[in-house]
Amino acid sequence: MRNFKVGNSFLVCLFLLVSYSAFSADKTKITIVDRPNTQSANTNYIQNREPLLPRHFIKLPVGDVKPHGWLLRFLELQKEGLNGRLGEISAWLDKENNAWLGTGTDYGWEEVPYWLKGYGNMAYILDDKEMINEVKVWLEAVFNNRREDGYFGPYIERNGKPDLWGNMIMIWCLQSYYEYSGDKRVIDLMTDYYRWQLALPEDLFLKDYWENSRGGDNLLSIFWLYNITGDKFLLELAEKTDRNTANWRQRSSLPNWHNVNIAQSFREPATYYMLSKDSTDLMATYNVHHLIRNTFGQVPGGMFGADENARMGYIDPRQGTETCGFVEQMASNEILLQMTGDPFWAEHCEEVAFNSYPAAVMPDFKSLRYITSPNHTISDSKNHHPGIDNRGPFLAMNPFSSRCCQHNHGQGWPYFIEHLIMATPDNGIAAAIYSACQATVKVANGKTVEVTEETNYPFEESIRFRIKTSGKVTFPLYLRIPSWTHNASISINGKKIGEELVNGKYVRIEREWRNGDEVTFNVPMELFQSVWYVNQDSRSIHYGPLTFSLKIKEKYKEVGSIETAIGDSKWQKNADPSKWPSYEIYPESDWNYALVMDDSLPLKENFEVVRTSWPSDNFPFTVESAPIEIKARGKKLIQWKIDQYGLTGELPIKENRTYEEKTEDITLIPMGAARLRISAFPVFHIGVAE
Repeated sequence: MRNFKVGNSFLVCLFLLVSYSAFSADKTKITIVDRPNTQSANTNYIQNREPLLPRHFIKLPVGDVKPHGWLLRFLELQKEGLNGRLGEISAWLDKENNAWLGTGTDYGWEEVPYWLKGYGNMAYILDDKEMINEVKVWLEAVFNNRREDGYFGPYIERNGKPDLWGNMIMIWCLQSYYEYSGDKRVIDLMTDYYRWQLALPEDLFLKDYWENSRGGDNLLSIFWLYNITGDKFLLELAEKTDRNTANWRQRSSLPNWHNVNIAQSFREPATYYMLSKDSTDLMATYNVHHLIRNTFGQVPGGMFGADENARMGYIDPRQGTETCGFVEQMASNEILLQMTGDPFWAEHCEEVAFNSYPAAVMPDFKSLRYITSPNHTISDSKNHHPGIDNRGPFLAMNPFSSRCCQHNHGQGWPYFIEHLIMATPDNGIAAAIYSACQATVKVANGKTVEVTEETNYPFEESIRFRIKTSGKVTFPLYLRIPSWTHNASISINGKKIGEELVNGKYVRIEREWRNGDEVTFNVPMELFQSVWYVNQDSRSIHYGPLTFSLKIKEKYKEVGSIETAIGDSKWQKNADPSKWPSYEIYPESDWNYALVMDDSLPLKENFEVVRTSWPSDNFPFTVESAPIEIKARGKKLIQWKIDQYGLTGELPIKENRTYEEKTEDITLIPMGAARLRISAFPVFHIGVAE
């Protein structure tokens, strides 16, 4: 795991401003801070009500942040791809005999709200009227299918107890719709539904596996509603939810080892900390994050090996994570960033978003695979159990398959976009996660400004912010200083500020802003490495927020989507597999390379960073289009091959390796652009006996 530190002094400095302040001649005040001070109360956006602790960052209403650059291109591909057109394929989105629409009894569980969560937020961000009308079809049915006792939607029982998991997801869809539309029916529905939950006997509440693991999602929505209505019964329900949710506070174990449950549910104690104010709740979330990675996450890309469930004996970087796991981890990081202000969560979100998630989908976003691994050199339709925990064709890119990821993946980029620009308690603006965008934000005493962020980050070191305002206005702008950068600098209207920027903190720029003001934030990127000691001392090479993988020539083989689908897949009778093909991916170049390295030299002398042209289609996440490459040297490791399960072999034991004599020039590309990849490399040390 990268050495991102949560120091022992974390609790002491949680709300403190640190370091120093300085004033420039134009009365610009520059301060280095751990995170925004929560002693102020934002007067423009809904903040946590007492007795909840205030959040350090406040998410803007969905649609107020618009993506630009490669991120907009990704969202456009998502709209024209699987998420945007899933209604043509998925049986769960068939409008005939659909329990969520009230037209029948089928398809009443998680799939509809999973899809709607990403599709709806994408529609609001793109302001696409046709898509928004489609969202309303489903939400109007939710409003119309409320029971008198407060329950809504399909009623599912498992072992005589109501299963509330699907409703938790649909509530998130309704929250986004309220942010976009202000429709008061959302508040009425949620209030009635939560009164129903409060009246439900505890022995019937959150007892099924999925809802029990993921009760933290229920808790977040309860707090969201409480911040709007102030209804005290919601705090009682919050306590009840926490009591009946799986115990994610264990020091050295977990309630279960399912990858999505962990990525989604580990934040529950930190969420409850907003009410309990007990620091052990907050620390429990940090503990789970590190606990799973200390054993199963000694790999690049920010995730951990749990190809369904994490298993002892399966910790090699050839183990993978579900696509659902990637997007849920990103969402958890974004939520924790709001609650704690800790820049750790912003950096980890970027690590997963830039390095792991993009390679889980086809470049045209029309299909995805269930499992993606840091070392992943074959992507076929075979059953790889027990090398992979689950049984079935989990590695092929199939639009008809992987029903949870098929519906849930769409939240990844919309939620990411929503957190690029946020409000702060002192009526300011913050950028903690970076990508090109434009945001409309209320600052100071309610004045609306527009912030445009121009950059090709993470492929570029320069991030430029332009302020558009109808008049002068004073407010603070917070920028996260990445932990990996050195000699970061800021210029305001072309004039460089002299203050030292401290890694892993925020710079707070308070000034009287004028229309057209520009801030240029330069974050120099350098090579650094991670050493995965428990995985045969393998190494990963990083450049800024990007991790690099071996450049492997990828051969795409089209296969039938129906024939290669996972067993529980379902599709509409009119779904045309010829329009939605599946792909297997095979290597057409050798992949079994060890890096040749001389540790007596600085790291930068072992590699050469080469910047290439920016792709004409504005999409940098393919082998051909990656705008940065690293030139390296490698030796083939003879015994490293595809194993008996048809998977990339585990890293050979370091004391028993045989290399080819020849040293070759090899190329590394960003991990997120490599759908076949070696990202954790064995190392051949020059001058050291192997």
